[in-house]
Amino acid sequence: MLELWEVLRQFFWRYRKRSSSRKSTNIAVRAAAMADGSKGKSTKEQKYDRQLRLWGDHGQDALENAHVCVINATATGTELLKNLVLPGIGAFTIVDGHKASGEDVGNNFFLSIDSIGKSRAQAATELLQELNSDVSGNFVEETPDKLLDNDPEFFHRFSLVIGVQLEESTCLRLGAVLWNAGVPFLACRTYGLVGYMRLAVREHTVIESHPDNALEDLRLDQPFTELKNHVQSYNLDNMEKKHHSHTPWIIIVAKYLEKWYNEHNFQLPKNYKEKESFRELIRNGILQNENGVPEDEENFEEAIKNVNTALNPTKISRLVQEIFDGEECKNITSQTPAFWIMARAVKEFVESEGGGNLPVRGTIPDMIADSEKFINLQNVYREKAMQDALLVAKHVESLLQSVGKPPESITEQDIKLFCKNAAFLRVVHCRSLADEYSVESLNKDEITSCMDSPDCEMVLYLMLRSIDRFHQQHSRYPGVYNYQVEEDIGKLKLCVNSLLQEYGLNVNVKDDYIHEFCRYGASEPHTVASFLGGCAAQEAIKIITHHSLTLDEEEKWTNWTPARKAVV
Repeated sequence: MLELWEVLRQFFWRYRKRSSSRKSTNIAVRAAAMADGSKGKSTKEQKYDRQLRLWGDHGQDALENAHVCVINATATGTELLKNLVLPGIGAFTIVDGHKASGEDVGNNFFLSIDSIGKSRAQAATELLQELNSDVSGNFVEETPDKLLDNDPEFFHRFSLVIGVQLEESTCLRLGAVLWNAGVPFLACRTYGLVGYMRLAVREHTVIESHPDNALEDLRLDQPFTELKNHVQSYNLDNMEKKHHSHTPWIIIVAKYLEKWYNEHNFQLPKNYKEKESFRELIRNGILQNENGVPEDEENFEEAIKNVNTALNPTKISRLVQEIFDGEECKNITSQTPAFWIMARAVKEFVESEGGGNLPVRGTIPDMIADSEKFINLQNVYREKAMQDALLVAKHVESLLQSVGKPPESITEQDIKLFCKNAAFLRVVHCRSLADEYSVESLNKDEITSCMDSPDCEMVLYLMLRSIDRFHQQHSRYPGVYNYQVEEDIGKLKLCVNSLLQEYGLNVNVKDDYIHEFCRYGASEPHTVASFLGGCAAQEAIKIITHHSLTLDEEEKWTNWTPARKAVV
């Protein structure tokens, strides 16, 4: 490690001597610091390095404090758990009343030939625990139906319950129990070459949603006092070339906005024509040599390129405003979750100290500048973000006192994280399974419209519902016995027509789908199970860490259509 550090140090020293125009955060210094810092990394940090970069220490803490229940140690269930055990889920419990069979061993890497005839839950738990000694594994040799009959509150203790390959009646019963208890429920299923996931949760709050194409929070249209003072400390007209070409583009845009305001009645450039005029104003500020030829100033080109970003108006999005206007935000009680208390505190900040704006995010993009200028500008934003977070913290403390909760129930770190991501807060509401299966709540027009599209996968959902109906009538799935496949095609077609008639759907399901689902024979190919297990584990981590948006209630995957078109 010391040799690597010396090589890096010498390389970056030569790099700094060669190039005076470098990125502001100084890639050289940053990388060297990373190499130096890795010396002191703990075993845990080294073990979970990649995921810590994704969801941070707070996300990892949430993961390590979670206890997940997985019902049925099938191929899908164990692949899912594998992807939770490796990143360090705190604990898992497998609920499975089945004994391992030869068929299980044939498609499940977490069962061996020695497992045949033994508890499937126990065998899978023992092998899964070998993946990560930090994880606690438990198993219950019982069917979910018996637990629901004798001790339905058993499922209340978990952070998340994942039902794998459940029969429809069991899925609905379990879904109702968990819905009433406020426990997230994720139903997963592999059926032949089709995969299915369904999330059922009353409310899922997301702090770090990581939206695509998130805009920077620069406040150039409404600069705060510290930013104004920092911008005023620059004089582009009386600056040496070295400093002129290393001034951050944010400063450049801010300085030329001042000129624009004076000439345009303090109005921002709004349309394309005005923005082009503003770009030209910046372009004219590039230094020229003795021959009148513009110098190569990359920072000015960067400013011109980022005009749209810089002129993005500072405002609260519709989704965040809906959170502020929600009843949960208005009516704070001792039972109110921390998310809503902090949302209320930010709302109060917006209405008072924030002057109608959210707390400053405190981050700026990388840019061409010398390290000193960049760091000084970065500190202006960071310090303002810290000040805003402290003001929000006072509102949080006041709210906690008003409902009789201790101030330490929401940490300073939680508040800082919330303020940093205030523009990206999201709340996800799902329908209950009971509502989905209700005839009255069915959106017939939407389903009919979807079925008109050849690429729509609504037909797969209808087929999955139909094979469940087949199971209710015949106590088995279609095609599980080779000698009955042809016979089951007709029976499954009756189930499809019965489902469509019950829900009043005037649509047509092609015979190709019916034939193919009979051919599947309720199989659980490991390739599909592995893919679905990985996807489900990803959703589980999102739910546990409140990090990134979850799937929109329900997703289906398939690598089969009548035309054999891959749509995964």
